[in-house]
Amino acid sequence: MIHIDEVIVVEGRYDKNTLSQLVDATIVETDGFGVFSNAEKLALLRRLADERGLVVLTDSDGAGFVIRNFLKGAIDPARVKHAYIPDVRGKEKRKARPGKEGKLGVEGMKPEVLLAALERAGVTALATQRVPAPRLTKAELYAFGLSGRPDSAARRAALLQKLGLPERLAPNALLDVLNALYSREQLLALLAPETPEKGE
Repeated sequence: MIHIDEVIVVEGRYDKNTLSQLVDATIVETDGFGVFSNAEKLALLRRLADERGLVVLTDSDGAGFVIRNFLKGAIDPARVKHAYIPDVRGKEKRKARPGKEGKLGVEGMKPEVLLAALERAGVTALATQRVPAPRLTKAELYAFGLSGRPDSAARRAALLQKLGLPERLAPNALLDVLNALYSREQLLALLAPETPEKGE
């Protein structure tokens, strides 16, 4: 598995699932065309671009290029790399029929094709034999009261507001974004005041 420093932007959850099996990276979905009307998501992508840089990897169909072009105009181009997959005819296994243009999307591409596309885009990749930087874990989110407790939603909302992040980030997405934007030490300092008191 390859570690990629930049944040990868894909259209949807199936694309994210496919890439997650190949690379160790923060992967953010646009929710298809949802990013067009979601000011919070766009603000988050801009922030991630400034902090880490983005790699846009959309499908090769018309819809994929509409999303890609929207992001080109909305985010500083100096902070964005573009990875392109080839036009390959076919359909994804989970679908009954091919897409409108009859092309495979990111989720249907062979691993070597996706890795080659990322390499051509010039991602900052390192083999994961190196010791990865320590990251905040799901267990720590629970320990800090940000998931799995009766008041976790309120605690997450307060933290998201404090950090200027989208209010609808679910716990898993919150974990990804926090680990992309902050070091573990910064996160522990930010979250320590949020720790529930004993007996809560």
